[in-house]
Amino acid sequence: MYRLFLKRLFDIVISVFVMLLTSPLLVLIFIALMIQNNGEVFFYQRRPGLREKPFSLIKFKTMTDERDENGELLPDIERITLIGSWIREMSFDELPQLMNVLKGDMSLIGPRPLLYKYIPLYSDQQRRRHEVKPGITGWAQVNGRNSISWTKKFELDLYYVENLSFTLDMKILWLTVLKVLKREGINQSETRPMKPFNGNN
Repeated sequence: MYRLFLKRLFDIVISVFVMLLTSPLLVLIFIALMIQNNGEVFFYQRRPGLREKPFSLIKFKTMTDERDENGELLPDIERITLIGSWIREMSFDELPQLMNVLKGDMSLIGPRPLLYKYIPLYSDQQRRRHEVKPGITGWAQVNGRNSISWTKKFELDLYYVENLSFTLDMKILWLTVLKVLKREGINQSETRPMKPFNGNN
């Protein structure tokens, strides 16, 4: 009952509440990014959702589009702006995904939506993470986030898929608030973001 109906109601009610609660902050971030990014406030990227159906993920744009002499984007750590670094540190870059939740592409809680290029690298078990909607936060995020290995992260995602419940969602929601306040597990180190998944790590 919860998985089929009440979880969607839960997503809508909490998302609207959080958007209203953070609206002054969202306006300030919007204005700051408008100025810094020459009018480009949001970052959009195609990600796999429920049953690997594509959707457009929305986040605040925290990096520049600077490229090297070969036209390749510079490493993320070199493109993160000063404002963007603060927004990421506080996890505010994820707030626009509340719109993804309201549209039904995502849930508040579920496995994080990763890149399409990773799908061919998944094992059959890891691919089960797409049996539920992706989330803004999830069981892996409150148990290490980017500070744990990909293998462990997928194990935690599968645990969530197999044990999805209102009680577990409430626990994750509460732990997410604590993690954000404590700023825990955002990166593998202070200078090195999470490494890309290569099928083995």
